Amino acid sequence: MQVNSEIRTGRSVVFNLHVHLVFITKYRRDVFTNRVLNDLKEIFTKICLDFEAELEEFNGEHDHVHLLINYPPKASVSSLVNSLKGVSSRLIRKKNYPEIQKKLWGNQLWSPSYFAGSCGGAPLSIIKQYIENQQRPD
Repeated sequence: MQVNSEIRTGRSVVFNLHVHLVFITKYRRDVFTNRVLNDLKEIFTKICLDFEAELEEFNGEHDHVHLLINYPPKASVSSLVNSLKGVSSRLIRKKNYPEIQKKLWGNQLWSPSYFAGSCGGAPLSIIKQYIENQQRPD
């Protein structure tokens, strides 16, 4: 797979897919500190590589994180999310951060819900107009 600026290519595909993900902590507990967020970024980066994806941007607050991921069409967003949440939860909980242990019990770090939004490229109105203006044969 090659990367040319923003357009990526595979064996038989040319693509530019991005997804904005938001994960919140279980019970929306304030458990993240700067050091936990740094560890999460490292974990998420490695997981993305397994999917041939790239974590382009990452940040968070005390109770949630935002990820911007460039991913190939062969990776489903739901599979990517399951790995990101499952592996990160397991690895972060193993580190026994006191700030997490005090506020979360059991083996869960994340709420089961998440936000996923497609992003990048032209606005939908421009794409609709482009499709409408195709030279349809008679």
